[in-house]
Amino acid sequence: RERAVNIDFVEGKPWRYDQLTAPFDFAVAKSETALERERIEVLAAQRPYYTREALVGEAAMDSFTTFYKRELHYIVDSELSKKITTQLHHIYDNGIIGSNDLARLSNDSISTIMLIEQYHAKPVKVEELYTVQQAYERLMAIDTTRWGRYALQHSNLNDYINPNIRYDASKSEAARSEALNAISPNSGVILKGQKIIDSGDMVGEEQYQVLISYRNELNKRIDEQGVQITLIGQILLVTLFIGAFVVYLINYRRSYLYERNKLLFLATQLMIFPVIASWIMTNGGALMIIPFAMAPVMVSVFLDSRTAFMTHLVITLVCSIAVPDPFVFVLLQLTAGIAAVYSLTELTERSQIFRVAIVAILCYSIVYFGYELITKSSLIAFNRGIFVHFLLNGVLLLFTYPLMLLYEKLFRFTSDVTLMELSNFNIKLLRQLSEEAPGTFQHSTQVSNLAAAAANKIGASSLLVRTGAMYHDIGKIEKPIFFTENQGTTNPHACLPYEKSAEIIISHVTNGLRLAEKHHLPEAIKDFIRTHHGRSKAKYFYISYKNEHPGEEVDEALFTYPGPAPHSLETAILMMADVVEAASRSLSEYTEENIANLVDRIIDGQVAEGNFTACPITFKDITDIKTVFKEKLRTIYHA
Repeated sequence: RERAVNIDFVEGKPWRYDQLTAPFDFAVAKSETALERERIEVLAAQRPYYTREALVGEAAMDSFTTFYKRELHYIVDSELSKKITTQLHHIYDNGIIGSNDLARLSNDSISTIMLIEQYHAKPVKVEELYTVQQAYERLMAIDTTRWGRYALQHSNLNDYINPNIRYDASKSEAARSEALNAISPNSGVILKGQKIIDSGDMVGEEQYQVLISYRNELNKRIDEQGVQITLIGQILLVTLFIGAFVVYLINYRRSYLYERNKLLFLATQLMIFPVIASWIMTNGGALMIIPFAMAPVMVSVFLDSRTAFMTHLVITLVCSIAVPDPFVFVLLQLTAGIAAVYSLTELTERSQIFRVAIVAILCYSIVYFGYELITKSSLIAFNRGIFVHFLLNGVLLLFTYPLMLLYEKLFRFTSDVTLMELSNFNIKLLRQLSEEAPGTFQHSTQVSNLAAAAANKIGASSLLVRTGAMYHDIGKIEKPIFFTENQGTTNPHACLPYEKSAEIIISHVTNGLRLAEKHHLPEAIKDFIRTHHGRSKAKYFYISYKNEHPGEEVDEALFTYPGPAPHSLETAILMMADVVEAASRSLSEYTEENIANLVDRIIDGQVAEGNFTACPITFKDITDIKTVFKEKLRTIYHA
């Protein structure tokens, strides 16, 4: 909201805008360099002011007359006395200047002074004034005879020679100020309708000063209404940019609009970088050290690269409204941001952030270097300091990694780096699963392999589904012996009612969620735990109960998992892989036909039960998943 017009131009570079014609008359201000040069010339030509002190001469001659009458008449005759008096009159009329004043004039190379007499001043050459030494020599030259010279030497003439020309500091300073004030700050006038500069013309020294004067005059003419108009223009542009981003979300990423954490995350990115840029510019900092590429990298890691590019584009455009050189700013930021996003397809190692930083630095440097080659006629004119800013930008970009951990906590995201860390078998929870429920651990490993292969086939996140599969059954740690894969020769369900057995089996979901909460597992992993059975039933115990209680109404809630049903491709894949892998162990013969029939029967049954109605999976995806499962199981159980 500053009352200023932002017209950007650089001396020695082309004018980037359309032809500029003066909309009003304005004076062309002289440059500070030209004004300083003119001040120096004026001061050099300025003559200092001195005053003649008449009383000094009168007092000296009165003293000589008194001394002559009292003592000197014995050795100096009246004729010589008159000559001395006459010469003193002449000397004092010309003026005697002191040695200090003479030295100052010599140092400043001043040959003429302004001598004030009564109410006016006249120029007087310094060489016409007497020094004390010259005045004494002039008196001694009155009579060169032996007797006369003897008489002069004993007349104490030095006592009657005193400077009567004194420096007048106040009048000299006033004259200097008046001369400086008389310097015109303008070098000319541009009339309304006169062409100032054409598009593409080089901004020379003269044009640069005209443009500076035009911009200053334009800013003077801005009133409160002008500020409001500027603000309205900014609001329109920002609304357009943000609106375009919303349209993108509606058309291509509608789901983000209904997920509060993702929408808040995107809004934070759109706000925080313009705020930082504004603060930097307000405090006179270097704009190019701000790591704008951090925003698209974050969005790419937590969401997707397409949204990352759109976010970066909007941030850049919003900031460009206020930056000093918007064209160069947009050129640099878009190039570096795109390169950073597409150099980081998947973040699984910390070292990848270093690669992104190096790519960003190189992009900034190459693009700026190329732009300077276009706009500068000499390499000498290059702004080499900005490359240091690019280097600092890359260093600050390295802070993406620690900030990523903060964003994960704030917005409940799960990055690929976190998934890689969680999939490590040395994690305490997985080690406990392998020790206390080895069969379940083996089952989870097989399921993770099946699910990851299927995810790769249909374009889902293989890393996410693989990690989720490793934790989906951790609730079985509580009572591992009650699950088939961990049993030996005894089956504890043999002596339990069917509804009690179903309760124990179903409880591994709630037990798993409790363990996940205790070990601070991210929400994305908890989703696999709570959805891998959806709202299906513990069928063995449900059917067995019905067979033993024919005609009795069964409370289905006792045999139904709490759910909910899968709501993403990854959780849907895990549900399929979990049941298929477990059921495949019951086959008596692992033929290609048996495996195919098993996969088709189980997955078609899940589809028929409506387990996948809440997730964005297609029939083609399901067909591809079946194909992958069949191939993998044939490989696993090949004789």
